[in-house]
Amino acid sequence: MTTPPTRPSVLFVCVHNAGRSQMAAAFLAHLAGDRVEVRSAGSAPADALNPAVVEAMAEAGIDISAETPKILTAGAVQSSDVVITMGCGDTCPVFPGKTYLDWQLDDPAGKPLADIRPIRDEIRHRVRGLVDEIG
Repeated sequence: MTTPPTRPSVLFVCVHNAGRSQMAAAFLAHLAGDRVEVRSAGSAPADALNPAVVEAMAEAGIDISAETPKILTAGAVQSSDVVITMGCGDTCPVFPGKTYLDWQLDDPAGKPLADIRPIRDEIRHRVRGLVDEIG
């Protein structure tokens, strides 16, 4: 009897977990389905998602309106295979044996929808590449 392969786990981290990391997590869940375990968190989570980010994702056919910002924990990092940071600086704990990527992306906070669309599209492009890499 063979054991089923374990699903890779990806954690997206930004400061407020109200924009970039939520978009990335939603795109990965949408594109990879149940082949990947997806998490997102923030080093200083906001009270709610950025409404313009929710609207930008709705334009892309993905509803994230029910999501809420979550606090980054050491446990979330430890239980993830890949940790992708997006402007959280040195606040993300580092553990051996994990893959860390830092995606330099503009923060959508306070930006109008027209300025968030290119950030959303760049995140979608990077997530597609990530899906190809992790199978």
